[in-house]
Amino acid sequence: MVLREARCRFTYCLMLLLKHMFDMGYEVALDEVTERLTEKDPTSDHMPQSLHHIGLAADINLYDRQGRWLKHTEDHRSFGEWWEQLGRDLKLPLAWGGHFGDGNHYSLSWGGRK
Repeated sequence: MVLREARCRFTYCLMLLLKHMFDMGYEVALDEVTERLTEKDPTSDHMPQSLHHIGLAADINLYDRQGRWLKHTEDHRSFGEWWEQLGRDLKLPLAWGGHFGDGNHYSLSWGGRK
């Protein structure tokens, strides 16, 4: 799979995840979906090899029905498990950041990176 295909598949899966979150009664906001590093602006709060830089990772801010921000990894656990099951169903390497302390991170693994 080339990067273009991976980005398109990731976007499709992300759409399904967001719909699932909304259907479950949560509000969601995308955060740090694609972050490009350039020579003009080489700053980033992500690691140099982050999948955010190539459009294969998104951070999702999750809010409950009262508008409270659910920022803990445990708040995302059921969605992280759903995301990984979607990856198994579609035979895609979808990864959830809850396994490495970044519960609101959802990605498609690429080049050994999650």
